[in-house]
Amino acid sequence: MNDRLANALTPVDWSGLDEAERAALLARPPQDRGELEARVADILAAVRDGGDAALRELTRRFDGVDTDSLAVPAAELESAGGRIDPALMEAIERAAGRIRAFHEAGAPRAFRTETERGLECQARYVPISPVGLYVPGGTAPLISTVLMLAIPAAIAGCGQVVLCTPPGPDGAVDPAVLAAAHHCGVRQVVRAGGAQAIAAMAFGTESIPACAKLFGPGNAWVTEAKRQVSARPGGAAQDLPAGPSEVLVIADDAADPVAVAWDLLSQAEHGADSQAVLVSDSADLLDAVAGRLPALAAGTARAGILDDALQNLRLMRVADTREAVAVSNRYAPEHLILNTADADDLLDEVTAAGSVFLGPWTPESLGDYSSGTNHVLPTYGYARAYSGLSVSDFLRRMTVQRATPEGLALAGRDAMRLAEAEGLEAHRMAVACRLERQEENRAGGEGA
Repeated sequence: MNDRLANALTPVDWSGLDEAERAALLARPPQDRGELEARVADILAAVRDGGDAALRELTRRFDGVDTDSLAVPAAELESAGGRIDPALMEAIERAAGRIRAFHEAGAPRAFRTETERGLECQARYVPISPVGLYVPGGTAPLISTVLMLAIPAAIAGCGQVVLCTPPGPDGAVDPAVLAAAHHCGVRQVVRAGGAQAIAAMAFGTESIPACAKLFGPGNAWVTEAKRQVSARPGGAAQDLPAGPSEVLVIADDAADPVAVAWDLLSQAEHGADSQAVLVSDSADLLDAVAGRLPALAAGTARAGILDDALQNLRLMRVADTREAVAVSNRYAPEHLILNTADADDLLDEVTAAGSVFLGPWTPESLGDYSSGTNHVLPTYGYARAYSGLSVSDFLRRMTVQRATPEGLALAGRDAMRLAEAEGLEAHRMAVACRLERQEENRAGGEGA
């Protein structure tokens, strides 16, 4: 065990720290865009200028795959469900059903209201289209990410959906990913990943539509590419800002230390830059978890990743669970687990978290896969201002208003006074000329 890991496994007493030390303890692992920013910009320019040919060349360079066709053939997409374990297909369908139920219940609804006699205002929701969905590849097929992106898009009614995902060494996309995509109504899947896939969806190529908005998690290259294209005038919008995955667990002395340890490891295994934080009012619980983490991590298939990620671990002792929530609100975690006897009471005090998991029987893994909520969440402290992905992210909200002569007369004078106070004469006159016309019409009618 190296010194950094040993320090990470040593609990820190929150009350004994000054403000600067607390800020340092809650700091995320640093992200250095440096050279990455310039290299991503080069990739974006190459795909913007070279289209499909450039995308194939970059796929050959970065993924080692040489393909004449970027698109997954329709027959391969349609048959994917029959090429995977039936039990896995059933799990995909059941998880999709829960995700669909949750997101349908939370979908925004159009409404209209009369804000004054003769003045009706309404809100309408229009699906964004085309939209681009990015599903990372890497060491494992992220079937769940397909569900989390494609189901809200389908509920929103997005007319054109394209999904990009990196090909495997054989040039194919994992059939489970394809089965999930087809089950969710996706009909265009492209074998491309990384910043080059983001570029293709943002700018469009001969075979890929230029998308209005891009969705989905990814590594630093993908995140930087989404940031750059969204910053361009008229560029594709991005779903939400994100960084490495993270979890903060609040646990009391009744929590099972083995379960807590696995909750911490489940997020740490996403990558070497992931962060896991445990806050507790129990010194015994902190020690028990710290003692179990190295052995549990060493026995997993991703032990190498965990060895690095655990060096970002933070273990903190606080006076009570309410102070623990105050620490969590300051950190604003992507995932917050409240594994305490008073979890329901503490929930009312949580003000900044991407998704919250209550009680001893609710591991974060449920949210990642099958509870129904969305696992595309703000990370790196962005939960202070951003929400997790939902149907509303795939919609544009438009407001509409209609005034009758009475409505204009009642609300228009207020508009005129406000416009005059702001020094905007044309605004005032746009109302005044109509009110004058009303007066003329009334006078004419009376004269007749």
